Amino acid sequence: MGIVNVAVIGVGYLGKFHAQKYHSLDNCHLLALIDNNEPTLQEISAQFPNVQLSTDYHCLADQIDAVSIVTTTPSHYEIAKYFLMRGKHVLLEKPITSTVAQAQELISLANENNAILQIGHIERFNPTVLAMDEHMQQPKFIESQRLAPFKARGTDVSVILDLMIHDIDIILSIVHSDIESIQASGMCVLSDDIDIANARITFTNKCVANVTASRVSNKSERKLRLFQSNAYFSADLSQHDLKIYTRENNQIKAQSFTFEKSDALLTEITHFIHCIENKSQPLVTGEDGLRAINTADQITNSIQIHNTN
Repeated sequence: MGIVNVAVIGVGYLGKFHAQKYHSLDNCHLLALIDNNEPTLQEISAQFPNVQLSTDYHCLADQIDAVSIVTTTPSHYEIAKYFLMRGKHVLLEKPITSTVAQAQELISLANENNAILQIGHIERFNPTVLAMDEHMQQPKFIESQRLAPFKARGTDVSVILDLMIHDIDIILSIVHSDIESIQASGMCVLSDDIDIANARITFTNKCVANVTASRVSNKSERKLRLFQSNAYFSADLSQHDLKIYTRENNQIKAQSFTFEKSDALLTEITHFIHCIENKSQPLVTGEDGLRAINTADQITNSIQIHNTN
């Protein structure tokens, strides 16, 4: 196909970055910016003088080929459904939807209408994660920590859907096994929803993942530690560092890798446009988004049970 015409729906903190990345690409045309907040649109309009502005996402559907949906999670389902029903390709920010049933319906609509549905789990495009995949075989134990200071933005959902969902998605993409059981605990601290949570996920292949997320920390941290037979991986996703320790001839061999800080969002959006042009499956599919939200639901349910006992 020729130039891909794109609209960004939701141009708040993250949406404006989506707009900038599309605007920088030669093989797509940023046709429109859509937000139901008129002042937000006017604030960003100076950066994109030739781009259409609208508060109504319904009005431009016939003019575009694809959309980035960067709105609050509760609105994902309704907006994505509208475009998928019309055969438009969708890059949908994480988490895919608020419920499993909604996610399942979006996947069905994408399949029925030959539309690409890519979920914005941006950490999959982190160079450290991509490099780790090349060395990973069959992990037996995984530990993840994702900590962040409190910000009002994102508190429309729990920390599980806000932050932990990243690590859930990475872990599910690595383990390749069904979940056997989940034990979790968590609590509200500064918001009306869960702000700190820990989950122990046991898979049917006996791999165990210990996952912690907090949005009430005094520092930011995104770390993964993975253990498999004769190897230990330590990944700092913020600093783009990866250390691999292996046993060879009863000696420990250490390898250290530091990756240039790349623009993961640009990589993600470039990949989305590439999938549209080549009619190929995205790295993070709707099914991946569904598995992540389903696991997040199980973690939330386990916390609720734990807190009522």
